[in-house]
Amino acid sequence: MATMRKLKSSSSSSITYGWAYDVFLSFRGEDTRMGFTGNLYNALVGKGINTFIDDEELRKGEEITPALMMAIQQSRIAVVIFSENYASSTFCLEELRKIMECIKHKGRLVWPVFYKVDPSDVRHLKGSYAEALAKCERKTFDTEKVKQWKLALQEAANLVGSHFKHGYEYKFICKIIQEVSKKINRRPLHVAKYPVGLEFRVPKLNSLLEVESDEGAQMVGIYGMGGLGKTTLACAIYNCIADQFDSLCFLGDIRENSMKRGLVQLQEMLLFELAGEKDLKLCSLNKGIPIIKSRLRGKKILLILDDVNSLEQLKALAGGLDWFGSGSRVIITTRDKHLLHVYGVKRVYEVEGLNCEEALELFVWNAFKSKEVDPSHLDISKKVVLYFNGLPLAVEIIGSDLYGRTILEWKSAIDTYERIPHDNIQEILRVSYDGLKEFEKEIFLDIACFFKGYKLTDVMNILCSGRGFAPDYAIQVLIDKSLIKIDEYSVRMHDMIEDMGREIVRLESPSKPGERSRLWFSKDILHVFKENKGSDKTEVIVLNLLKDKEVQWDGNAFMNMENLKILVIEKARFSRGPNHLPKSLRVLKWCDYPESSLPAHYNPKKLVMLDLSMGLFTFSNQMIMKFKSLKEMKLSKCQSLKQVPDMSGAPNLKKLHLDSCKNLVEVHDSVGFLGKLEDLNLNRCTGLKILPRGINLPSLKTMSLRNCTSLENFPEILGKMKNITYLVLSDSGICDLPFSIGLLVGLEKLTIDRCNKLLELPSSIFMLPKLDTLEAYCCKGLAQITKGKGQVLPETLSSDVINASSRLVPRYVDLSFCYLPYEFLATLLYPLITAPSQSFLHASMNVIL
Repeated sequence: MATMRKLKSSSSSSITYGWAYDVFLSFRGEDTRMGFTGNLYNALVGKGINTFIDDEELRKGEEITPALMMAIQQSRIAVVIFSENYASSTFCLEELRKIMECIKHKGRLVWPVFYKVDPSDVRHLKGSYAEALAKCERKTFDTEKVKQWKLALQEAANLVGSHFKHGYEYKFICKIIQEVSKKINRRPLHVAKYPVGLEFRVPKLNSLLEVESDEGAQMVGIYGMGGLGKTTLACAIYNCIADQFDSLCFLGDIRENSMKRGLVQLQEMLLFELAGEKDLKLCSLNKGIPIIKSRLRGKKILLILDDVNSLEQLKALAGGLDWFGSGSRVIITTRDKHLLHVYGVKRVYEVEGLNCEEALELFVWNAFKSKEVDPSHLDISKKVVLYFNGLPLAVEIIGSDLYGRTILEWKSAIDTYERIPHDNIQEILRVSYDGLKEFEKEIFLDIACFFKGYKLTDVMNILCSGRGFAPDYAIQVLIDKSLIKIDEYSVRMHDMIEDMGREIVRLESPSKPGERSRLWFSKDILHVFKENKGSDKTEVIVLNLLKDKEVQWDGNAFMNMENLKILVIEKARFSRGPNHLPKSLRVLKWCDYPESSLPAHYNPKKLVMLDLSMGLFTFSNQMIMKFKSLKEMKLSKCQSLKQVPDMSGAPNLKKLHLDSCKNLVEVHDSVGFLGKLEDLNLNRCTGLKILPRGINLPSLKTMSLRNCTSLENFPEILGKMKNITYLVLSDSGICDLPFSIGLLVGLEKLTIDRCNKLLELPSSIFMLPKLDTLEAYCCKGLAQITKGKGQVLPETLSSDVINASSRLVPRYVDLSFCYLPYEFLATLLYPLITAPSQSFLHASMNVIL
C-alpha cells in the first residue's frame, strides 16, 4: 500500500486566530502571588476566563523557557502586574520584553496593572525601578539587554491600564475583569476553512497599514479580479489588528447591498457598528454624512468596505480621512484599481494568485480534506492545478467536486478541463454545475438568478413551495461543492458563480427572453410583459424595480406561461392587474397588488404561497374559491380588506397573516376550524370587531391580536389546544376572557398588557399546566378574578385553585399597575412569592387595596 505524502504547508496556525489562553499573568511572585495576583487569578477563572499563571517550574534561571514563551504567544492578552519589586527580577524584565515583542509582531494585547506603584515611577524609571535597573547595569549584564528592558517598561507603562492605590482590592479586581472581558470578547471574523497562503500576504498588507502609527487616519486599497481572495485577506487582516482599535466595522458585499438596501441603510449599519447608534433612522445620504463625521471624528476605528464599485459608495461611507480619529484605518476592497486612484487612495495592495505550491496545497485540502495526498493522485493533482492559474475560488470548487471520486473519474474530469481554455474560468466553474443532478441544477439556477443574499429560511420557504420538494439536500450539496455559502443565515454566492449560472439561463434563448426558464432582469421582464412574449418555457419570474414608475400593460402577459411556478413582484406598480394567471402557479408574491380579486377564471388548486401584502385585494367575487394546496396566506397592510370570507376551501393553511389591515372588521367563523393552522397574525387590525365565535385549532402555535383596539370579545375555546405556545392581546379592546381559555393547555406565554377594558381574569388562567409567563402590565380596569360564568371568586380562594397555583406557578408574572384587590393577590400569588428563586413577581407591582 502506498504511503500518504504530506505536503509542505505554507499556511500558518496563527491565521486561525485561536488562543490557548485568554489571559497571561506576568507578576513578581514574591510580591503578589499569595495575595493580589492569586485573588485576581481565582476571580478570572471564576468568570470562565481561561488564564495562565506560571507555577515556577517553567522557570530556569533568567531565561524564558520555550513552554513559557509558547504560553505568552498563545494568550489573547497579557496582564502585567507592576509591583514595588517587579523590576528587581531579571526574569520578570525578560518576560516583559517578550510580551512587548508580541504586541509588535503578533498583535497581542497588554493591560498594565500598577499595584501600589506610581505609574510615573515605571514610565520614567524612578524610585524602586530606577534602583533595580541601576543594579542590573552595575552587574555583568548585557548593556543592550538592559536598554531593551528599560524600553519595555516605558512602553508598557504608556499603555492604558489600571492603578491601585488603596481601598477594597475585590472592587479593583472586578474592574480589571470588566476591562479584560471587553477585550477578549471581541470575536474574530471567519477567514477561510483552509487559510492557505495568508501568512505571506497578511504581513505585506500590514506593513502598508502601519497600525503602530497613531498619526492621522489612513486608507488602504486591496484590488484584484474576482475570486482571488480579496475579502478573505481583508478578514484576515481585520483579525490581526482589530484589538488595537476602539470600534470595528466590516461592511461586506457593498456593491450588491447598495443596490438592494440602499446606501442610507449602509450608513445606518456603519453608525450602529462604530458608534452604537441603534435606533437612528436617516432620511438621506446628505443627512448621514455629517452625523458619521461628528460621531467618529474622535474615535480610533477600523472600517473595512468590502467589494466597492463606485465613488458614490465611498463618498457616503468614508468621505475623507477627517471623518475619523487619529490612528484610524479604512480598508477598501475592489476589483477596480482606477476607482482607488480617482479617490486618492495612495496605499494599494494588489492581490496575486496562488503560486503553484499554494494552489496545490489548497486543492489537496479540498479534494482530500487533509494535507496528505495519495501518491497515485499527486501527478494528476498537479495537472489539475495548472488549469486554475492560481485562482483560489476555482481551486476550491474543483477540489471539492473531485472529492471522493475514483482516479478514472479524475482523469475524465481532466479531459474535460483540457478542452476548456485556461482563461475561461466561467466554463471551468461550469464543470461543477454539469456534475449536479437535475433537481440540484434547478435549485442552483434559482439561487443564482434570484436569491443570492436572501435569508436562508426565505429561500427554503419559497423553493419548497414553488418546486414542490424540500431543497435542504440540494442546498447542502451546493455548499459541499463550494457553489454557495451560508453566512449569518444568508445565502452567499461568488459573483463569478452567479454570472455563470445566469449565463446558463441566458443561453437557453439568447435573443428571446420570453423563452427562457427564468426571468430576473427588469428590462427583459418588462419587454415580455408589455409585448406579451411569454411562453411555456418560463418557470420563475422575480421582478424588483428600483424606480417608482408605473408599468403600463394590458394584463395578458401570462396567457402563454403555462408552466410558470413562481411569480414574485416586489417593487413595481402596475396600471392594472392580470387578466389571467396560469394554474401551474405555486408561489404568488405580488407586493402592491393592483386589483381587489384574482382573475375570475383562475384555478388556484396548486397555489401553496399567496402574498398580496400592501395591495388592493379584498376577496371580491371569490367567496367560495378553493385553495386546496395553500399553506401560507399573507395579506398584510391590505387597507381595502374589510372581511375574511369562508376559508373552509383552504384546509391545509398553516400561516395566515392579516396584520395592519386597519379596515378589516370581520373574520369568518370557518377560520376558527382550520385544522392545520399554526400561525394567526392580526396585529394592528384596529377596525377588527368580529372574530369566529368559537375556535378549535389543534395545530395552532401562535396567535397575535396586538393593537386590535376595536375588538371586545375573545372567542370561546371549543377543544383542548395542545400546540399553542404564545397568545398576545396587548393594547386591544378586549373586555373579558372566556373561562374556556383554560383549554389552551399548551400555552406558555400570555400577554395582555394595557388592555384597559379588561375587567376580570378567569381563574382558569392560573390552572394552565405549561404557562411560563403572564404579562398583564397596566390593565387599569382589571379588578377581579372569576370562576367562570361571571362568578367572582371569594376573598379566600377555593382549594382547587390554590392547589393548582401551588403546582403550576408561572416563572414570570407581571400584574403591576392593575387594580386587583390585595386579598386576591395575596391568596392567589402566595405560591409564586414563596416559590424557588427562579420564580419571581415583577418588582414594580402596584396593588390598589
